[in-house]
Amino acid sequence: MDNRNVKSVLWENNRLYILDQTKLPVDVEMEEQTTVEQVWDSIKKLKVRGAPAIGVAGAYGLVIAMRDYKNVPPEVFLKKLRESAVYLDSSRPTAVNLSWALKKVVQAVEKNNCKNSEEMFETVLVSARNIHEEDIQLCQKIGEFGLGLIKEGMGILTHCNAGRLATSEYGTATAPMYLAHERGIKFSVYSDESRPLLQGSRLTAWELQQAGIDVYTITDNMAAFVMSKGLIQLVIVGADRVAENGDAANKIGTMGVAILAKHFNIPFYVACPHSTIDLATKRGEDITIEERDPEEVTHFGLRRTAPEGIKVRNPAFDVTPHELISGFITDRGIIKPPYVHNLKIVFGS
Repeated sequence: MDNRNVKSVLWENNRLYILDQTKLPVDVEMEEQTTVEQVWDSIKKLKVRGAPAIGVAGAYGLVIAMRDYKNVPPEVFLKKLRESAVYLDSSRPTAVNLSWALKKVVQAVEKNNCKNSEEMFETVLVSARNIHEEDIQLCQKIGEFGLGLIKEGMGILTHCNAGRLATSEYGTATAPMYLAHERGIKFSVYSDESRPLLQGSRLTAWELQQAGIDVYTITDNMAAFVMSKGLIQLVIVGADRVAENGDAANKIGTMGVAILAKHFNIPFYVACPHSTIDLATKRGEDITIEERDPEEVTHFGLRRTAPEGIKVRNPAFDVTPHELISGFITDRGIIKPPYVHNLKIVFGS
């Protein structure tokens, strides 16, 4: 298998496959998804992760959920579709792309005036494919708009994984990096390890290395040191949800990186598609933050690293205040402050 072309989500011959990212970087394994419960579990357990990718996976999850309902009355089909969308949406609450994709599929069926449930199923399938294809195009546009930020010889820090493993192609935060690399621009990437699940070292460093990009893995608490030594001139991260005022939820530790970047006067950009902009959420404090299994913190792999019975907090995300963000690299251009005004102008339609 050519690991440079591995896809996070693959729809092939009417079958859904996801790359089991919990096994990276040691094993590269595509796992077929045969039931909606399996898709829910794959999203919950981070076999597929990254806001755009779980949106695509969720849309195809509805295809899996509904393929045995092509001969039921239309009202039964629609009821089951809505129930399946609510079920899949419960797998992870913070990333808005999942609910966005599920709603988009359901609304397509509701508005399509289908004559029977077979036509309704075809609408589900077409909608899921469209969401998948759109994600590929959006990543390309994010890369094109962000390309100008990357200069010859600079160091770029990123946190967690907002790469092609988190999307359908190119990634969000990494999209400008891939395009710059394709154009022969020389730069280095410093990839935060991203405790507790190590998406930065297991995923970002792996995929950038596969692509031939110069990449270093650092632990999260090394970011301040490498910044202080002048090794970083730009920070680009992804996002799981952006509020109306520009507050951005992303993997835990992102806010700390933003604070450091502000201190060292380093531009801090958030890269995301329009589906991540949630104008219905006014401020970051309104975003639901997922709390995950304590064992992710008390263990490092199979080894216990904290006392038995210790109390644990394990928020999967934090919210970076809008005043720490230099701009949003989106599929519709780079958005600058004031965000409460400019996000609404660009994404309010």
